[in-house]
Amino acid sequence: MPLYLNDEQTMLRDTAREFVAEHAPVRHLRALRDAKDPTGFSRDLWKQFAEMGLTGILIPETSGGLGLGHVEAGVVLEEIGRNLTPSPFLSTAVAAVEALKGTGHADRWFPGIAAGEAVIAIAHDEKPKFGRAVALKAERAGNGFRLTGAKRFAHHAHAADLILVTARTAGSDTDTAGITLVAIDPKAAGLDLRPERLADSSLAAHATFDGVEVTADAVVGEIDAGADPLGRLLRAAGAGASAELLGVGAGASDMTLGYLKERKQFGTLIGSFQALQHRAAHLYSELEVARAATLKAQQLLDAGEPADEAVAIAKAMTGLATTLAVQEGIQMHGGIGMTDEYDIGFYMKRARVLAEMFGDSNYHANALAEAAGY
Repeated sequence: MPLYLNDEQTMLRDTAREFVAEHAPVRHLRALRDAKDPTGFSRDLWKQFAEMGLTGILIPETSGGLGLGHVEAGVVLEEIGRNLTPSPFLSTAVAAVEALKGTGHADRWFPGIAAGEAVIAIAHDEKPKFGRAVALKAERAGNGFRLTGAKRFAHHAHAADLILVTARTAGSDTDTAGITLVAIDPKAAGLDLRPERLADSSLAAHATFDGVEVTADAVVGEIDAGADPLGRLLRAAGAGASAELLGVGAGASDMTLGYLKERKQFGTLIGSFQALQHRAAHLYSELEVARAATLKAQQLLDAGEPADEAVAIAKAMTGLATTLAVQEGIQMHGGIGMTDEYDIGFYMKRARVLAEMFGDSNYHANALAEAAGY
């Protein structure tokens, strides 16, 4: 598979780039932050995404979507990252859609996602860092379950229409078997959602489950076999987060290169300084390698081939490359880069949050090492 976009994907990229840059540039994020917006994203913008057909990229045509793939979803996510657009696209249109495919919940939720009317959150993390362990208990209660425990960093959960929750129905916290994926109503009795603003001004909820009761119909997939839909969810989310991270890095890089071409010191453009040219060339190379790794992971997912290692490589490499991009951006902008009035700082904050979502570079590097027998 060639590691570049075909003509149709390039057209989609151009369309998404123009749309997001016009309707949701960085100043959109700044406005939401300054207004202390309680939702954290614009529902009107989410509807506009749907009108463009973007929310239904991964949804089959029979369910009102476009029936495209992860490469196309990544194209949109990269533009979302480039413009730092607050959006539930990653959690709803990518992660949740993949988890719900082939289950009884698909017919219920896919039309709403495609229409921009539904937002779905993911509640998996239980510790300060991402991990696969699941301790939240789901005990049998009547024909369903009673959930007790807590989840952390569930993005958009406070404003969601549905929350996908990983729960422990059998085994120990670290067992792969015995996990069940459950669809929860955010307004369910016993569920407390406490949204907190993160470094990038996005909102993520800490969720406490105090005997939340659900029926058997809430189960996504099979009881004790949630590792399958969870695996689909995490692979899709990992590749998607990599694409969005790549967009953040590309946006920071573009801003930095533009500054190098404009800023003068001692009457000379700083972009003419060889030391800065070398650093800019190094950054370009790192971002291009990360782009290739991300595209490879997306292509494997679309082909239905094993993609765990490719997704781990993509997330690790985009985390490193984008961290380099935002750090170099701050450094090369000098003092102005440290001010809130200049946008480069927003890229660093978003990169920091995205790098942690669904596993940071260290987590995925360790996973690859363990898979290789180390």
